[in-house]
Amino acid sequence: MKFNFTKWHGCGNDFIFIDGTKYQAILEQIIKKVPYLCDRHRGIGADGVIFVLPSEKSDFRMQIFNSDGSEAEMCGNGIRCFAKYVYQQGWVDGRSFTVETKAGIMKPTILHDSDDEFLVRVDMGEPILAGKEIPVKIDKEPVVAENIEVEGEKFQITCVSMGNPHCIIFVPDAEKAQVDTWGPILEKWQLFPQKTNVEFVQVLSENKLRMRVWERGAGITMACGTGACASLTAAVLNKYVKRGAEVELQLDGGSLKITWAEDGHIYMTGPAKEVFKGCYEDAEKRTR
Repeated sequence: MKFNFTKWHGCGNDFIFIDGTKYQAILEQIIKKVPYLCDRHRGIGADGVIFVLPSEKSDFRMQIFNSDGSEAEMCGNGIRCFAKYVYQQGWVDGRSFTVETKAGIMKPTILHDSDDEFLVRVDMGEPILAGKEIPVKIDKEPVVAENIEVEGEKFQITCVSMGNPHCIIFVPDAEKAQVDTWGPILEKWQLFPQKTNVEFVQVLSENKLRMRVWERGAGITMACGTGACASLTAAVLNKYVKRGAEVELQLDGGSLKITWAEDGHIYMTGPAKEVFKGCYEDAEKRTR
């Protein structure tokens, strides 16, 4: 098996990009090797693999797999990289276009294009707040500041879906949050039938939040775009920040600007960067 790929990252959340239109015949083989490809010691190394595919509903289709091989509905940092990828290839006429994902149709817009900075703004749609639709086994809308006990530890959670589920926990100090301890436990906790992403968020001011994340299917990552959007939503619901304000989300790998606008949609603005290009070929095939 042999294919070309490009490595990208958005705020340190990194992905292997593959033009799926060129490799339809071996697409299933590539998907089966996703955990190996994402392995940072034995493979290329990434938080996930993204396929660029044609769509009957929009300009493009984005299919994303987490580093453990599970398929994700959406990825905020991934879609910004996706936008720059197709823009850089010259596959779009303007700066705005549509991308089909398992979470719905997303609308990225290229805001700034230079050698020093490339910014993409994405209309992420409306957050899902009904417990059954997130899903979380708490039949409320919204699910805000719910007290739960997990293995003897008490948490106050707010749950939001951005097409994928998020459990947001506000903490006094994000740097001291035990992300690696409680992230994997909460991800698979019985309240979350489809598992969940877990965000630990510190309120720095009315327009600045600090977020650390445990991503479902990937573990600790340097950033999570949908998680940042969900965290901003949770901060508004808990009255830490105002609806309509542009809020900076400080992540381990950089910052994103998020707004929950009056039209009900969440808008995310942030960078996307190409790291390198490469060609993958199975080692056993080369040594025969």
